[in-house]
Order: sequence, then structure tokens, then C-alpha cells
Amino acid sequence: MSLPRELTNATAKRVGLLILPEFSMMALAGASEPLRAANRLAGKPLYEWSLLSETGGVVNSSSGFELNTLPLDLALSFDRVFVVASLDIEHQRPPKMLRYLQRASARGITVGAFSTGTFILARAGLLEGKRCTLHWESINQFAEEFPGITVTRELYVNHDNRWTCAGGTAAIDLMLAQIALDYGNPLATSVAEQFLHARIRAPEEHQRMSIQWRFGIHDRRLTAAIALMEDHLEKPVSIEEIALRCNLSQRQLERLWDQHFGVTPQKFYLDLRLNEARRLLRESTQSIASIAYSCGFVSASHLGSAYRKAWGHTPGEERRRFDESHS
Repeated sequence: MSLPRELTNATAKRVGLLILPEFSMMALAGASEPLRAANRLAGKPLYEWSLLSETGGVVNSSSGFELNTLPLDLALSFDRVFVVASLDIEHQRPPKMLRYLQRASARGITVGAFSTGTFILARAGLLEGKRCTLHWESINQFAEEFPGITVTRELYVNHDNRWTCAGGTAAIDLMLAQIALDYGNPLATSVAEQFLHARIRAPEEHQRMSIQWRFGIHDRRLTAAIALMEDHLEKPVSIEEIALRCNLSQRQLERLWDQHFGVTPQKFYLDLRLNEARRLLRESTQSIASIAYSCGFVSASHLGSAYRKAWGHTPGEERRRFDESHS
């Protein structure tokens, strides 16, 4: 593929990928593979990239793969740097990386993050007054730690040269947007086609699959009701209120629920909250009491009672079993 004449002599843009322990291989591939493909299609190095970590050496991904990295102390000069993270983000405050990002931003370098790497940008103080995004599972946790930062559920956000992304395949869309800005839409489109990425998604598109697909329903009243439940896990609203907002009586809502799901809306709502608690028990180090409050239970014992009734064991046992199976 030929580049526009004015870009044939363009120098390669240097990209630093700063990876944290338990980082997402999906996000890393989504960030780096479009750059590789752009180089291949152009027949010249439009991009160069390096993997870096706090101290260098081997870093484990969330899927168990190990990658070798350069230490930040040996970092070259980059045009843009991105933090790549995923699990175990609660306690990750790498001091060298935070200072490095602060210095990079002060020099006008583009900074960004994939998945939960947005926490690192925020902890470096680089998202004050900015809009941002991250993986939908971590949005509530982020909002609690940074109540003054506007967080969205969009695929990716670019606000004042701060690029944040939900991670996963959305990393491809963010990088395609950057390629389009650097070298034009035709190259970005050609890169997308290399990965059978039939449609370059707009940044404002939502991360999660639609409720209709996830639950196999088409009744708009039901989808509206489930959306309300998912938006109010921490502070549950009453079934009566949900019915009212969906222009139904509570009795009508209960009949629809029984017809489509075979359970009451109360049970369905409780299961949503319990499933979120289960995810947090497995993937976070939050206390059981904190998880209980995050999922709409008044105390750890309240969560424990509902959890044991649903799955036959306590939240503490859930966490121990999961830790043991992954040790």
C-alpha cells in the first residue's frame, strides 16, 4: 500500500507500552498488532514500540504468559506512552511509573491507558478535569476512588491528549483511530481489514453487549427494567419503582418476568447483585464488608446469608477456594 506523498519521508513514531503485573494480553495485542500491520502495509516503519515495566525483567500477564520488559530507567524518548493493566489493580501504585507519566505529560507527550490502566493515570494526577473510560467491570470501583473524575462507559475517550480505553478488542479501535490521525483513514481501514475487523467502532459506542443479546429478550419494557437494575446494584431500587419507570404495574412486571425468566424480578435482581459480589470476591482484594455495600447489602453478614443460600458456602470460602485454585 502506498502512503500519501507527503508522508513517505515521515519518521517512525515511538510508542512506549508500560505493562503492570497481571496485565491483559488481549489489550496488549490490541495495542501493538495494529502498529505492526501498519508498518507491513506501508512497507516502512511508521511505528516503533517498546515494552517497559517499573523495574524491567519478566512480567506475568493475567493469563500466565510472561514477557520480558525494559526498566523505566532505560526508557527512550517516546511520542506517546500507554499503561496496560488488567487484574489486581487495587494496590498497584508504582512510584517510578507514576513519576514517569507525570514527566511525560509535562513534556507534552501523549499519555493513555488500556483497561484498568486508567487507575494509574488517575493516581498520577493526570485525569483531573478530564473525561475517561475503563473496563465496565471496574467503573464503580474507579468512581469510588476518584469521585471528581468523569468516567464513561464508552469504548475509548480522547480528552486533551489523554487517551483511555476499555481494553480488550476496544484497544484495536483506539489504535486504529490513532493510525487514522497519523496517516489517514485509508491506512486505518486497511489495517482493520487485516484483522477481519469489519467495522471501526466509534469511541462513544458502549462496551457491553446489548441487554437484548445477553438475556435473549426483545421486550423493551424488560430491557429497560434490567438496565435500571444493573445501574443500581449498590443502591437497589424497589421493584415497584422499576415497574413505575417502565410504565407497568408491579403485577404486570412480575407476570412478564415469570413468562420470560421463570423467577420473580426480586430474585433476578438479587442474582445480579450476588453475581457482582462473586466477581469482586474473585478479582479484587476489597474487604467482604466493602463488597457487600458495593452490591446493595447492608452488611457483610447480610451478604453472607444471601450468598450461602444461593451457593451453599460463604463469601470467605468463595475467595479462599478461588485463591487456592489459582495459586
